[in-house]
Order: sequence, then structure tokens, then C-alpha cells
Amino acid sequence: MATEGPVFTDDAGDYADPPMTRMAIAVLALIGILVASYLSLYKLGFIGGLTCTVGSCEQVQASPWAVFLGLPVSIWGLGAYVTMLAVAIIGLQPRFVNARWVAVALTALSAVGVAFSAYLTYIEAFVIEMWCQYCVISAIIVTVIFFLSLPGLRRAR
Repeated sequence: MATEGPVFTDDAGDYADPPMTRMAIAVLALIGILVASYLSLYKLGFIGGLTCTVGSCEQVQASPWAVFLGLPVSIWGLGAYVTMLAVAIIGLQPRFVNARWVAVALTALSAVGVAFSAYLTYIEAFVIEMWCQYCVISAIIVTVIFFLSLPGLRRAR
């Protein structure tokens, strides 16, 4: 007796592969969760210091721009990455492969992340004139997620 896995179909009802971009987004969001968790654990005092080989991570984390609306920026990032991971995983389920809301949610979440990361990168470069390697890694991750989300948005019209 053969077992059947999930069946993915395109708009014409033909068999299709699961969306590779959503798998990539899920993996990137998981990496983002690790980065944001590390910074959050430091910011909340659970670890004593950051291992920072490039830049001035602890000084950036001690700046007034490392807190937004009363919470560390890393906590906001952690929440965003967890949400993106959940939406990407939901979007991999056969029932939601062609769901427009999944594509819109991934694009909207990552667009907000790109905008906020651009603002923080500007602050690092021109205001405090110090860099945090983890912040830069997070900015790259969310930017890649944004570009990976765009084909899904076009496909889900």
C-alpha cells in the first residue's frame, strides 16, 4: 500500500512542486530567530557578553536606538521572524499553497522588516557610527526574505 504525501497543484490543477521560495524563507526566518534570540538574551541580561568579531555590537546594543516602544529592538525582530516562519510553514501546506493572504503576509512582514532595518542601518552608519555584525546579518536576512516573497505575491493574484 503506497502512502500519499501532500499534493501540490498550480492554478490549472496540474501537479506542482512545493514552493521552494517558502522553504527558503522558512530557513532564513529560522536563522533570523537564532540571531534575534542571541541579541535578546544579551539585552535581557541572560548572557554576559556578545561574541562580536566585526564591529561594536555591545555598544550598539547599549545605544538608545536599541529600544523601540519600551522593548529591545531584538525582541521586535524575534517576533517578526517567528511570525514569518509560521506564515511560511503554513504556506507550505497544500491547502494554502495558492492562498493569496500567505503571499501578502510574507511580503508585508518582510517589507516592514526591510524598512525598519534600513532605518537602523542608517542610525548605525551616520548617528552612532558603530556597527553590530548581528544587526547587519539580520538586515541581510530580512532583505533576502523580502525578495524571495515577491514571486509568491505575483503568482497569487
